Amino acid sequence: MIMSFELICEIEPPTTPDLKHVRHQIGTMSKIAHSFLIPDNHIGRATVSSVAVAHEVEAMGGRGIACLNSRDRNLLGFRRDLLTAAAYGVDQFLFVFGDKPSSGNRTSDLTVRSMIEEARAFTPGVRLGAAAGLRPLPSWKRAADFLFSQVSFSVEAQLRWRDEHPVDVPVYAGVMVLASANHARTLSAAIPDIALPDDLVARVAADRMAGVEAACEQVLALRDSGAFAGVHLIPVSRYRDIEPRLAAALR
Repeated sequence: MIMSFELICEIEPPTTPDLKHVRHQIGTMSKIAHSFLIPDNHIGRATVSSVAVAHEVEAMGGRGIACLNSRDRNLLGFRRDLLTAAAYGVDQFLFVFGDKPSSGNRTSDLTVRSMIEEARAFTPGVRLGAAAGLRPLPSWKRAADFLFSQVSFSVEAQLRWRDEHPVDVPVYAGVMVLASANHARTLSAAIPDIALPDDLVARVAADRMAGVEAACEQVLALRDSGAFAGVHLIPVSRYRDIEPRLAAALR
């Protein structure tokens, strides 16, 4: 078993200038979270800068990882973000392709690979991560400082992928709380390659806490496997429910 197991909690980013909800999430989950991931223009909606929210996390005594997507940036805008992050003391990033915007248009010719190369040259010393699907890893992703593997509701699938595609950098398994049957339908439509177990969807439809309990069980199973450095937990709106359960289980 690995000696340490990190819980990286994803924050629901604000779509208005009010950071009250963000601060509440940080304050609640900081009891169990080692660090926080802040999404970038989540699911194609404009949000407060992930760099600014990562700075807010740091100001509250936590560790922030700013997610930046290649979808919404040209090279100049990306360099602006790196300069802003350096001014704020934000030094950890997750680079992703980005969800498809509702308009269907992308504004950038940047890729995750080119963002990693540019950031290493432009701001030496930062820690850079990339997202990984549950499939073979290209060599350039293996050179990242850490990886976030795709959300899955199957511990077996996550462990099989980890065994078949070993890598020397820390890997954080994606775990999401399934909040409701409607959430399940939204996920299936947005991310077709995420398999949602029928029995879990049925349990969540009958009991609003079933998704929280399933996510807790998955976190503990992944910890006990020793296969991952930690988990990337996406509590969605259920962070108040999952925090006390994970706090008790992880003691």
